[in-house]
Amino acid sequence: NKTAFVELLFWKSPAAAYEMTKGYNSLQEGEGAARSRVPSWTPQEEQELRELYWKYKEVEGEDVIAAILAHLPTPGRTRKQVVKQLVRM
Repeated sequence: NKTAFVELLFWKSPAAAYEMTKGYNSLQEGEGAARSRVPSWTPQEEQELRELYWKYKEVEGEDVIAAILAHLPTPGRTRKQVVKQLVRM
């Protein structure tokens, strides 16, 4: 790769370094950065999250995020994903 010296000036993840050495688009689906992609929130999921937040935000002595996770209809969402989405909204 003739332009590798320019790429080396910037920090690379292991997946990016692998692609540099083996050729771009060499990672198969489900490897490296593609594996860590989080499914995006649909408008319906955002609305449900908003409703659950307003429902549980005033409950004394209860963890709001834990209550939302327990009642969220979409399984597989992590606490970090829920908090990040609430902040974004």
